[in-house]
Amino acid sequence: MREIIWITWLAVVLTGCQTTQQFDVGTRPQFLVSQLSAGELKTKLESCLDKPVKRTQFSIGHRGAPLFYPEHTKESYLAAAKMGAGTLECDVTFTKDKKLVCRHAQCDLHATTDILLQPKLASKCRQPFTPADPDSGIPASAQCCTSDITLAEFKQLKGKMDGVNNQATTVAEFVKGTPNWRTDLYASSGTLMTHSESIALFKQLAVNMTPELKAPEVPMPFNGLSQSQLAQKMLDEYSEHNVLPSQVFPQSFSYQDIQYWIKHAPEFANNAVFLDGREASERFDINSPSTWQPSMDDLVQDQVKIIAPPIWMLITSDKNGDIVPSQYALAAKRAGLKIIAWSLERSGPLANGGGWYYQSVNNAIKNDGDILKVLDILAKQVGVVAVFSDWPTTTSFYASCMGINSN
Repeated sequence: MREIIWITWLAVVLTGCQTTQQFDVGTRPQFLVSQLSAGELKTKLESCLDKPVKRTQFSIGHRGAPLFYPEHTKESYLAAAKMGAGTLECDVTFTKDKKLVCRHAQCDLHATTDILLQPKLASKCRQPFTPADPDSGIPASAQCCTSDITLAEFKQLKGKMDGVNNQATTVAEFVKGTPNWRTDLYASSGTLMTHSESIALFKQLAVNMTPELKAPEVPMPFNGLSQSQLAQKMLDEYSEHNVLPSQVFPQSFSYQDIQYWIKHAPEFANNAVFLDGREASERFDINSPSTWQPSMDDLVQDQVKIIAPPIWMLITSDKNGDIVPSQYALAAKRAGLKIIAWSLERSGPLANGGGWYYQSVNNAIKNDGDILKVLDILAKQVGVVAVFSDWPTTTSFYASCMGINSN
């Protein structure tokens, strides 16, 4: 009897901790809502501007919160969690000594860290810095990979905002390439993380985890590490941290990786996310099923349960110029696939057309407030279960206001 009372008390305490946790979405929702055209959506969202925001699985911190913070850094992850993101992402690649680390690409260190400003480490880069040649029009270049350095060397680096200056004639100029719609205000001390460290942090933050296994940019096997061993090694680190498979959503653009997890890691397979990169094919058309190979039904037959395409593949505009679900989106939904979209707040102001992520509806995009219109279509008509965002405040606010998948 005493044990039952104690367990009940503990449950009440834990529940109370969750309900009193404060999340902060700042002023961006107010800014976006103010630009929406009058209507039911604006009225609903205006009614939520002064209400508390709940953590939601609908909101995924894409690389953390890289609109303002260096991606895949501790600071970026903490910011995303503070904004109510219920899931955080570590893109996973490996170092020269085969240790797993969080980086968006194996060979992006020259663009996302200060490696070129550290001469000893810069000397290890695959391609050293080459200045731009104004006379020939050849841009500045460099390429530095995690596989060029050991984990100990990786940990000496600091994260910076993603970007380079291709017109640079010096290293100092080259690393200053932050797009003008992002900021360097919080970029002075980005703390890089191993994959294992990210798991420990995410456990502490009580969020779900979505690691993306990045395509290696070195021949595989690498020093004895095969692709299948890499796919297994990533999942093994969650088991080592005693993370429940239900809290992990492993992602890959490689169908080979997805099939490996389905066959060899069934405890993680229900949450495996196939990142759909088929749009790179010249034949691909979001409204033409014959160009989707494999088909939606083929994916389901292969036991794929979650598909994640870029936002533009899920929406299109009709003859009236209104945003509507694409045939691709409707087919995925009919097949029973869960859908995750990427990535909101990634390509600059929508007032300038929205960029790559909105290419299928750029004629329907008028201002930044239309982010919320797109989000509403994705949630209510496409039926996405989650959305990646570079500034999760937007997805957290919307989902909390609409009562979507909150905990």
